[in-house]
Parts: sequence; structure tokens; C-alpha cells
Amino acid sequence: MADLLRSVYEVDPWSVPDAPAPCVWSASSLSPQVLQDPADRSRVHHELHHAHPLAAADAHQTRLDWDGPPPPPSGPAAGEAPPGPRHPDPSNQLADAEAAYALILERAEEWGVDNDRIGMIGFSAGAGLTMHSTLHSKTMKLAFIGPIYGGMGPVEVPEDAPPMFNVIASDDFLFRGQFGVIKSWFDAGRPVEFHLYQNGGHGFGLGYPDRTSNGWFPVFVHWLDVNGFLAAESEPITP
Repeated sequence: MADLLRSVYEVDPWSVPDAPAPCVWSASSLSPQVLQDPADRSRVHHELHHAHPLAAADAHQTRLDWDGPPPPPSGPAAGEAPPGPRHPDPSNQLADAEAAYALILERAEEWGVDNDRIGMIGFSAGAGLTMHSTLHSKTMKLAFIGPIYGGMGPVEVPEDAPPMFNVIASDDFLFRGQFGVIKSWFDAGRPVEFHLYQNGGHGFGLGYPDRTSNGWFPVFVHWLDVNGFLAAESEPITP
């Protein structure tokens, strides 16, 4: 087994066999379990569309496959500023993430995991949990993070924030021309790599064959390699 914990998560099935085995821990394997209640899925779906009324107008392309019909499109009244983004609150998932991290530490020798190179990535809601864990966890010491097509708003970056690899498509309804989280990492002097793809929409997983976002995963693996996370012994990254 690789030194980093191999992850298993649900993405576009046709793209998985051709990809190298991920050597990162995915938040996406955690986040779905807290949305098993149909009422919760409908609520989150409603909040996503409330935050992004333009996307709601084309709901058959942007809605996630959660239960419940999409709410009707809505927007600000004339003369009012558009509402700020409202995203599902991942704080109730932090305990799950911390428990998973503790389990990795506990079984690191058995699994062949280097505790200094435990990274976390997440897709969509999983990206939100990855970011929330990075900003708020008192027990997780992540070596790197990879929020994939997550929220792009600015955040308060901890002094010891891990290097970040960030990916989103320009036609993703979560993008909307925002670069806040990238600028936050840059302004804090922390290592950051950002890839904005021409197309791919939201939820492209490892990539659709006819979209430019199809190539992001090998780039991510290269980023891990260049930064020493795939080597037997890695040097600390300095800004």
C-alpha cells in the first residue's frame, strides 16, 4: 500500500479504471452519510438553489440527484443586492472527519501510512468538509488538501494551513467569477495551486471525456509528486 491512505469514493465510473490509484483520503466517503434523510437532502438542495438562483433556472442541468423537486427559481427584488452564498453547514460532519483521521493514526503502522503525509480531498460538499476541517479542526494535522469544485468565497487562513490544490470549472454554478479562497491562501503566504477549467460544470468527478476538466487528476498527482508527498521521505514545504 502507498504511504498515503488510498481512498475509495464515488465518481464518474468510466474514468476510474484509467486513473492511478489515489493516495489521498477523500472526504467524499464521509459526507454522504449525514444526508441519508430525504428531508435533509431536500433542504440542502433548496439551499444550494437559493444561493444560486441563476443555476436554479436550469435545474435539470445543475441539481444534484437528491430527493425532492427543485424549488422554483427566485432572485433578489429590484434594487436589492444578490444574496450572499449559503452553503450546507458542514460542522455536524466535523466529528466524522476527526474520527476517521484518528482511526488512520491508530492503524497507521498496519496500513503503511506515513502520519506526516495524510492529505484530504473532497468533491462538492466533500470540498466544503475538507475546508471546514482545515479551518476548524483542533485534532487534524493535514499535510495537504484538495477541495474539488467547492465554494470559492474568502476564508480566514490559519498560519499553519496546509498546501492547497484547488480545481473548478468556469461553468460551475459555485464559481461565479469568485477567487476568494485562492486569494486568501495566497495572501496568507501558504502554498496554493489553482486550476480553472473552461468547462465541466458541477460534479465532473475525475472528468468527462469531452470537457477540458477531464485532465485535472494527473495534474494533481504531479503536484503531489513535485511537492514531495509521494516520496519515501518528504521535505517540509515552505512558502
